[in-house]
Amino acid sequence: SGGDWPQFEKQVATRLPERADLSRLWMMPTSGTKLYTHGDGRWNTVYADLFDDATKTKILEAFDAALEATGFVPEQTWGERIEDRGSQITFSALGQQAPIDAKEHWDPRFEKRKIIQADLKQRLPGLSINMGGATSIDITKEGVDKATGLAKLADISGIATDDMLFIGDAIFPGGNDYAPKAAGMDTVKIRDPQETLAVIEAIVACQK
Repeated sequence: SGGDWPQFEKQVATRLPERADLSRLWMMPTSGTKLYTHGDGRWNTVYADLFDDATKTKILEAFDAALEATGFVPEQTWGERIEDRGSQITFSALGQQAPIDAKEHWDPRFEKRKIIQADLKQRLPGLSINMGGATSIDITKEGVDKATGLAKLADISGIATDDMLFIGDAIFPGGNDYAPKAAGMDTVKIRDPQETLAVIEAIVACQK
């Protein structure tokens, strides 16, 4: 996911049933630029591919310039629009706390973000700039994406990428879920959480 660890902790880690075997859960925030595993009663950072301060400043300045140049100013926002996640800088058009309904209606076909993305690519050569979620644009180091994250996961876990299945909603060129498909991994494109659940339930049913 493009979300950072606090989001993973709130939405996943703290909601798991007591019977869950946490040693079998690998969580990769910020587009695979970080990896967390559970041990000794807590979640631990295995790695985090962080930006240096100079690059962060350059990205933040580029976002300000790109948003001014493209003119996409929403009528209402909820919380901060640009977030430093250490290994990823994320732009959320309506703000980090925007309600789901507002997010879903702002840019459902990615048309607005494609324009912002194109402007950012001119200002930030050498960085990966991808769209994700309902309103987000994620920036990571060049060549650092969900495919490289999964390759690291394969090395650390011993599970080959050929034995993995990647599920995402932004599996298209420019989307932050496209890298695994471009790398030749098996992928399934979904629309929303409900379809994600249906796909996972079908996979589990086939294993019984």
